[in-house]
This record gives sequence, structure tokens and C-alpha cells, in this order.
Amino acid sequence: MGRLRVSGIREVKGVVRVPGDKSVSHRALILSSLAEGVSTISGLSGGEDVAATRRALVRMGADITVDGALVRVEGGVREPDDVLDCGNAGTGIRLLAGMCAGIDGVSVLTGDRYLRRRPMDRIAVPLRRMGAHVDGRENGRVAPLVVRGGGLRGITYASPVASAQVKSSLLLAGLSAQGSTTVIEPHPTRRHTEEMLTAFGVRVEVREERVTVHPGPLTATDVAVPGDPSQAAFWVVAGLLGGEVEVPGLYLGHGRAGFLDVLSRMGADLDVDPATGTVRARASRLRGADLEASHVPGVVDEIPILAVAAAAAEGSTIISGAAELRVKESDRIASTVAMLRAFGVAAEERPDGMVIHGRPAFTPAEVDSRGDHRIAMAAAVAAIARAEGDTAIAGWEAVATSYPGFAEDLVGVAGAGACAPADG
Repeated sequence: MGRLRVSGIREVKGVVRVPGDKSVSHRALILSSLAEGVSTISGLSGGEDVAATRRALVRMGADITVDGALVRVEGGVREPDDVLDCGNAGTGIRLLAGMCAGIDGVSVLTGDRYLRRRPMDRIAVPLRRMGAHVDGRENGRVAPLVVRGGGLRGITYASPVASAQVKSSLLLAGLSAQGSTTVIEPHPTRRHTEEMLTAFGVRVEVREERVTVHPGPLTATDVAVPGDPSQAAFWVVAGLLGGEVEVPGLYLGHGRAGFLDVLSRMGADLDVDPATGTVRARASRLRGADLEASHVPGVVDEIPILAVAAAAAEGSTIISGAAELRVKESDRIASTVAMLRAFGVAAEERPDGMVIHGRPAFTPAEVDSRGDHRIAMAAAVAAIARAEGDTAIAGWEAVATSYPGFAEDLVGVAGAGACAPADG
């Protein structure tokens, strides 16, 4: 499905169960493949990004079988027998590169044309300091990457970027290093890797922005993947803009509930049950609320949909300290601003963010997602909730990387005819 037609304005009402957390899913597969014994994973994300990681691990010798909703992984990875194609998965390629750095042999990692533009020097530089040989195009700045692993030594690394992917890549490499490995971040990021390493029996120390992993074996365990809060954010904003939506079973741990804090500051009517991971959002009169650099690591994936909320709010919103968005699946500063402008919203780019001026209604639009799944889904929410008439979203196929059932769920909460393929 290259283009999706979305028909607004519609009340959005119901319960949506989002796919398993994509970040947790990547890590569950990788850690299970490194562990001794058999692990089971339930609730694994069904998106193409996670499937690419699963295929790469099979190339490396992991025995992974899928039986309905349950995935069984027997650990045991080695030098891969072919190139590892990570598709569009930035998390996948960076975490796998860290894992490959600890394995004797040569691993070649690549991906689609969008992934091959994303910066890899942020992991290549510290992995080299640990003793790995990492080559790639533009002196290792972009994929394909060639990783010659083994013989690592632990280091203390002060990361110039607040990135859970960078931190996790080094922690995975540190599992096979001589001595402990410490990563210091400019701002704390999500702690999925630290929490899951502990569950697999690894000794990990966490102190604010400082994380240390001690090398040692992993013991197989069972992982239940919770719902993905980054995907839930689309439905939460849809409910706030026009209806009432409940999303149960989410992971709302450290670094993953930041979007709810931002929406609360905007005046959102939210009920949050941390015990069950359930969020309920009701139609609200939103107001603009600025995001600064310290907020960004906790909402970096949610900024496109938060921008839609800001576009529908009273007043203006300034997002700053978000230069990291320039190197996502698309230049998400440019693509988010272009998407909002297509809907008639006044918005301006800044080098590290954007300014958004809210308005009560949007105009139907022709939106180019630029191959970015989060831009496509944010546009669908904007169209269904605030743009009377038909909106066409190009590049809808990108949504399959993380949330292949999004269009069906949109029909489920907005009714028949809410969306349909617009090709042809």
C-alpha cells in the first residue's frame, strides 16, 4: 500500500492494543541469542524492523522458532555466514554491531537506503576504542559496516549524544570485554538494556547518567514484551483531539512515559494506571508547551505526534535541543514541519527543533511521509481528528516497519471508511 486515504473529521473511540514494544523486542531477541539455554518471548513486535533483527540472529546461528504468539530462542551465536541485512532498523544495526564486536570473526551489516544514510560513527568510534575493528563507508560513518570482533577491553566512555542505542551497543560489546565497561550520558535515556541484562543474570550498575556492565555469561529467561508506548502515543493524541481512547498493557518505566508528562503540561485529560500500564485519553482543550533539550531523550520517538498535538493546541510550542531528529529515518525536523504545513499549520524549522503555532482545524492534505513510519502515522491522526475531508498519505508502506496493523486499528476506533488504500 503506497498511499493511504484518510477521511476526517471522525470521533475516535475505543480500546487499542498496540504491538509489543519495539525497543524491548530487539533486545529480547539479542539477549536470548547470547544466553545459555532456551528463552521464550511473548508479545514480540510483529514489525519489519524486529523481523530483520530476528533474521540476522538466525544468520549468526541462533535457533529461533515462532509458534503463534510465542517465540522460542536457543542461544549460541557465532560469526555470521552471510551479510546481515537490518532493513530499516536503526536500533537493530547499532545493537547488533555491538554484539558482533564481541564475537571472533568478521560481520558485515547493512540495511535499506534510509538506514544507510544514518550515522554509525557514534558507535564505531567507541567500539574501536574497545579494540574492535570497524570499517564502513565514509570512514565508518555510515553503513555498510564491517566489524572484526573479539579481544575487547572494557572502557569508560562519555557519550556526546544521549542515545539508548549507543549506550546499548557498548553494553553488549562489554559483555565479552576484559574488565567492566561504563557509559556516561549527557542526559539519562531509556533503561531497557540495563533492566533486561539484569533479568538475564548480568551484573549491571546504574547511577543516574552512568551505567556499568561487568562481563559474564547470560542465563536464558522468559520475556513478556509489554505494549509499545511510542505506538500508544498516536492513539493517546487521537483521543485528546477528538474522542476517548484506552490503551492497556504498556511499558511505562524509566524514560518511556515522557510523552505523557508533556501532554499533561499541555492540559491533557489523562488517566494513567502504572500497575497495569493502561492509559486513557479524553478529548481535551490543549495549550502549547515548550520542549527543551533535557526533555528530548525521553520523547525523541514521539515528537512527530506531539507536534500534531501542539498544532491543535492554543498558542505556540517551541521544540529545541532536538538536533538528533535530523538523523532518524528521515530528517524528522524537516519532515514534521512539512507535514504540518501540508495541513495548513504555521510551523518553522530551527537547526535543533521547530516552532509550531496552533490552530483549531486543519485543511485536508497531500502528505509525503518521506519513508518515515512515524511521520505517516502522525499524519493519519492529524487527518482523522482535525482535517475535514480526504487526506492522502504517500509512503504508507513504511508503517510496516513498526506497526503493520495501524490502518486496521484506525478503522476499529474511527469506523468503517476511516481509511483506505489510495493507489491507482
